[in-house]
Amino acid sequence: MNLNYNLLIVDDVPDNIQVVMNILKEQGYDFSYALNGSEAIELLKNNSFDLVLLDVMMPDFNGFEVCEFMKSDPRLQDIPVIFLTARVDVDSIAKGFSVGGVDYITKPFHSNELIMRVKTHLDLYAAKKVLQQHNIVLEKQLKNKELRILSELEANQKEMIFMLTELMEATSDETGQHIRRVAEISRLLAFYHPSLNSEDEHVIFHASPMHDIGKITLPHSILHKPSQLTETEREEMKKHTTNAYNILKLSQRKFIKAAAMIAYHHHECWDGSGYPQGLKGDEIHIYGRIVAIADVFDALTHKRKYKEAWTVDDSVKYIVNLKGKQFDPQLIDIFQKHLDEFIAIAQME
Repeated sequence: MNLNYNLLIVDDVPDNIQVVMNILKEQGYDFSYALNGSEAIELLKNNSFDLVLLDVMMPDFNGFEVCEFMKSDPRLQDIPVIFLTARVDVDSIAKGFSVGGVDYITKPFHSNELIMRVKTHLDLYAAKKVLQQHNIVLEKQLKNKELRILSELEANQKEMIFMLTELMEATSDETGQHIRRVAEISRLLAFYHPSLNSEDEHVIFHASPMHDIGKITLPHSILHKPSQLTETEREEMKKHTTNAYNILKLSQRKFIKAAAMIAYHHHECWDGSGYPQGLKGDEIHIYGRIVAIADVFDALTHKRKYKEAWTVDDSVKYIVNLKGKQFDPQLIDIFQKHLDEFIAIAQME
């Protein structure tokens, strides 16, 4: 242990301070001293000490009050305090420990007693600081390890989502361009939404490509039919929301959980007329409400097997007219306010 400890001796009798310094000087300590509680407090505020030897009976602030001041200050509260006093009554000794002292030595004392008690508490204090530093290092290492594991898990989720969307592109009418544009539109809506943050933007960008993943469970004849679906076929098509949710809902990973909710909710309508649950308003998860707009806007502005592309003006008018019906009014306001940015994404190839 480093023996260059800095001790503060507080006593209103200079001779008492000199006696203590004479006893301890062979130990290699550095000393500061104060003749009253006020001086001690000022020294404590402006210096660093490893131990305080504190008299009790002093003018202005007594030793108990100085110790209480130290324990109320986070910077000082761990510094060991040894009361060094002529007060030997039980109440004073009990008071010394109750205000935070680590030891109580009564005058007159033996030199060896003082030397050993001071050494013991300095060693304990140094060991405590070393342990605290080790704990800080361990906590940092653990945090870094947790972050690495979390990063790996997120990377695995993103890779799985990418593979599933590639599968969806190969087996359904969804194109890779549509999936990417929906992700960008969704992220932009989340960016401008006052209740969402950068984490939401990140999650919805990576989870929204899974919005129609349930379509891989549907018959090829329905997915690739070049004409309008029959009523029976439409009902079968609607099952893609529930099918996706049932596949993804067991995961506790944030991207997959978000993808499950998006797949389940993105065909719900603000007025309760959507499917599969007929949810209404805020009952629909905000991610689902966002992807609903992104999906429809991109689908309208691009050609599909069963329809030609609509003009941007017609597509915007259609979506705005469904404000408060199919779509969240607040999100439509955001869509209109930043329309040029959404149109730019829709025109990406």
